This record gives sequence, structure tokens and C-alpha cells, in this order.
Amino acid sequence: AVTPADAADAARLVAFGLQPKLLPARDQEYADLLRRYREDPPFARLADAVAAGLGLIVLEVSPRAGMAVSAAEDSVFAVRMGDYARRAATDSGDRFLHGLAHLAVAAMAYPRPEDLADDGYIGRVTVNGVDAFVRQACRRLEERAEQQGENTDPATDAPGLEAAWRIWVRRSATGATKDARRLPGSTTGIVGKAAAFLTESGFLQRTGDDHGGTYRTTARYQLQVRDMAGSAALTELLDLGVVPVTDGTATLLPAEETDDLELVADAGLPFHSS
Repeated sequence: AVTPADAADAARLVAFGLQPKLLPARDQEYADLLRRYREDPPFARLADAVAAGLGLIVLEVSPRAGMAVSAAEDSVFAVRMGDYARRAATDSGDRFLHGLAHLAVAAMAYPRPEDLADDGYIGRVTVNGVDAFVRQACRRLEERAEQQGENTDPATDAPGLEAAWRIWVRRSATGATKDARRLPGSTTGIVGKAAAFLTESGFLQRTGDDHGGTYRTTARYQLQVRDMAGSAALTELLDLGVVPVTDGTATLLPAEETDDLELVADAGLPFHSS
């Protein structure tokens, strides 16, 4: 029979999972609850039920990631891109740019399906590198639009990836200050905010200040990107072939024709759109 103490322990484990920067190796109680989850099936089902009741999806429970959870759309813990963009910028129209920045970080961090499948793979990105990647992707999209005879100058607030790149290329990379200081509304400012948010959420770790800021991925971020890998926008971004991989290092050179960028279906973005 389930006791109140069991329910409290299950809720405690879920609470640990909601602290993304906390690692089991640094907290003995967390490690003990994880071990119980893995060795005690009734307790695992109870913890899963507590998570489900809070609108959380359990992505993985392991020593490397802890109890990694993602918020369902109706969860009180759900982060919506509109809310995130409003916190990050005064112009709500910038939400498309912020969304594109997050897509680009994911694409640069894990450009191949095998990178997502390898638990030991660590992706590395820089703020300036992500901005350069998006600008090259913008050029690819513009070329495609011109070839298809599409309108290349739609309304600024039009949704979708095709509109987002048109807004992106209109923005300065850093801003107009005399010392080239990065402005919040510049494209590197937007990427920097995305990287800072992912770091605060336990998805990235900052490793240096070069190239606008350098970061490495965490196990939790790999799980999140796996969950979003089939999104149409991410797949479209990867299919542009701007980020080919040879030895595991992403570049900005045009890619050769390849079919190895197919990703799994039935997944969504890490933000809820509404």
C-alpha cells in the first residue's frame, strides 16, 4: 500500500527534477530517490503519477540527467514563447526572432541524428556562431524564395520561419553603439538572451567569453532537443544544409547533397506557441 511517506518522497523527487541545475551527484537525497525510482517499480509509477498530475512529462530518470521533465502545454510550469519574448524584449513581434534563435542553437548543437542518439555527445555553440549560422540560413531561404518567385518582403509581424529570416536580416548583428556593444534588440543580443535562458534552465553551461559567449550542452538539453527533433521548423532549418558535419564540428560551409538529416517525427518545440 502507498503510504503518505511514499507520496512525499515521490513529490520530493519531482521537485528535484524541477531544479534543472541540481545534479544527483551533488545531493545525496536526490541520488537516493533516483536509485529508489530505478529499483522500486511501484515507487517509480507513483513518481510518474505525481509528475503527470502537475502536467509534466518525464523524459528520463538517470544519474546523468537526474529526473528530467518537460512541461505539457496545460502545465502551470509551461513556458510560452510569447511570454518569454515579452520578458526578453519590449517588441512582441520579436518573438519570431527569439524562436528562431532557439531553433538555431539546437541545430548548431546537434546537427546530426546520431549526435542526439549518443548520450556521451556534447555540443558546443557560440553566440556569434549561431548568428552567423542564421544569417547564412537566411541567404539560403532568400535564394529559394527568389527561385520560386515568392514575395521577399512580407509584413514584419507575419508568422513562420520564412517571415522570421526576413526580419532577422534587417536587424543589425550588434547594434549602432560607438564601441559595437551588443544591444538587446540586435541579433547577437537575441541569441545571447536565448543562451542565457538555456543556461539558467540547466540546458547549457557557459564555458567562456570568446565569440560573444561560448557554451556546452548538458544531458537535459539533449533530451529536450530529442523531444523537439521532429518539429517542422527545426527540420527545415537543418535541411537547408548550412551546418554539415564531418568530424563532429559544425561549420558554415555549404553542405553536399545528403539524406542523413532526417529526424524523428511526433515531437514539438520546447516552447508552447500560444
